[in-house]
Amino acid sequence: MHQTSKIRLALLALVALLPSFLKRPSYRLFFGYRVGKRVRIGLSVINARECTIEDDVQIGHLNIVIGVKNLSIGDHAKIGHLNIIRGGNEVRLGRYSEIIRMNEINSIPDPDVVNPTDPRFVLGDGSIITAGHKIDFTDRVEIGRRSIIGGRNSSLWTHNRQRTRPINIGSFTYVGSEIRMAPGGSIPSRCIVGIGSVITSQLSLEGCLIAGVPAKSIKPLDEEDRFLIERKTRLDLPDDI
Repeated sequence: MHQTSKIRLALLALVALLPSFLKRPSYRLFFGYRVGKRVRIGLSVINARECTIEDDVQIGHLNIVIGVKNLSIGDHAKIGHLNIIRGGNEVRLGRYSEIIRMNEINSIPDPDVVNPTDPRFVLGDGSIITAGHKIDFTDRVEIGRRSIIGGRNSSLWTHNRQRTRPINIGSFTYVGSEIRMAPGGSIPSRCIVGIGSVITSQLSLEGCLIAGVPAKSIKPLDEEDRFLIERKTRLDLPDDI
């Protein structure tokens, strides 16, 4: 098994050096990946047991996807540069979603915990993760549609020493820089989370500014704030997302 794994990784590294028009048939032929039309993949390694990449996906340089059981990337999704996606039963990136650069999205294999885990990462349609964030999905992490993990250096954690709990971020929500989410934390839809907030509980009131340590709902969003969170996350985003 160890030898087979090394051979597979070596072949994946060789495929990574090929131009995109050769990568697509190589992934299909050698690894059984389903790769759509007009997919562009840079100098990156994609290692998943099962992989589906839909049409018009763009993947930049120096990304590493390793140890994922089931990887699915929706049409027109983008992965920038220098991202690491590692482990887990499922990683699902929605249509027109985007992971920009230098993010670490990781699931601990065989964690020493006392509860069942559900290691899945789901990024909703049209949602964006910007730069330098760390997301632990040893248990389930789900981000709704057209939400943004903005700024830099936020951390989302689903595990502590002995237990895991899933975390959830709703749709049309903007999360500012350097926030922390503890296991079991939840952010409602149509909210703005202030810089440096620490989410330790399941917040439920939609349409609010959330801030503080620990974070809580501070006030309802005004009309200008609501306009900003409902604005399209990408210029090419279809109206039905």
